[in-house]
Amino acid sequence: MNSANMNDFSLDSRALAGSLTAKLNAVREAGFSQITLCADDLVTHPEGVDAAVAVVQASGLAVTGFQVACDFEGQTGPLHAFKVDLAQAMLRLCQALRCQVLVLPASRLPAVSDDTSAVLRDLRQLAMLAIPLNIKIAYQGWAGGALVQGYLRAWDLVCEVDMPNLGLGLECQEVLTANMPLDDLQADLDMLDPERIFLVQLTDLLAGAVQPVRVLPGDGAHREALAAMVTSLHGLGYRGSYNLAAFNDDYAVMPAHHVAQRARSAALWLGQDVLQRSVPLPNQIRLRRSLTV
Repeated sequence: MNSANMNDFSLDSRALAGSLTAKLNAVREAGFSQITLCADDLVTHPEGVDAAVAVVQASGLAVTGFQVACDFEGQTGPLHAFKVDLAQAMLRLCQALRCQVLVLPASRLPAVSDDTSAVLRDLRQLAMLAIPLNIKIAYQGWAGGALVQGYLRAWDLVCEVDMPNLGLGLECQEVLTANMPLDDLQADLDMLDPERIFLVQLTDLLAGAVQPVRVLPGDGAHREALAAMVTSLHGLGYRGSYNLAAFNDDYAVMPAHHVAQRARSAALWLGQDVLQRSVPLPNQIRLRRSLTV
């Protein structure tokens, strides 16, 4: 089997079928050292959350990001209080996993105000709650967000809140569906601060009957745009993890190890064929030393 630097890539658990243990085993056997988990992975474990956390820790895999769907920001009254309690519970789970990045998609619930004041208030509050736990919040604009539907809008809010542990979770699906010229993509990415990008989630897309189908990078119709995006981010100075975040109904009926091996191929393509054309990955020097021993 070819050696490659896998330490800059994680695999999203939502791409894999089966139990938490089966997912962890498949990811590790495919050569990954990182995984991205979601709350369902823990709360649906038959032996409980504590046992699920123990299984993750025993796997030896680092948890790059913990995905939550809180619909947190922008509410008032009892709903706001409930969402704060939910967010605190998610932060505790994130800390138990020894994960330093909580990925927060923008809320699907309409905010109480169109001027985003309530959204800014809540993002600031969440960031403050996360500071004692040494957790970063990767805020993610997405198509399903009621008020924040794109990464540039999410970035504007991150800048307005101006908390050191609140940054951007960059999801590439919206970039691909926009089909923007590569020069325009480069111009948009140049507006971002790489130090405040806390996680990049990569997927490719296939044309579907109703909506595009998410597949692993390189398996879809956007190889050129994906390669340009990753190369641009690296040139910008991004040195965080790339999460392979592809999931669809077909992956859901495939054995976990099969999908994980396909994800390995995607990581090899990105790590060897794309990023090595520009500047070596952060761990590339260590990799070369290991290959010469």
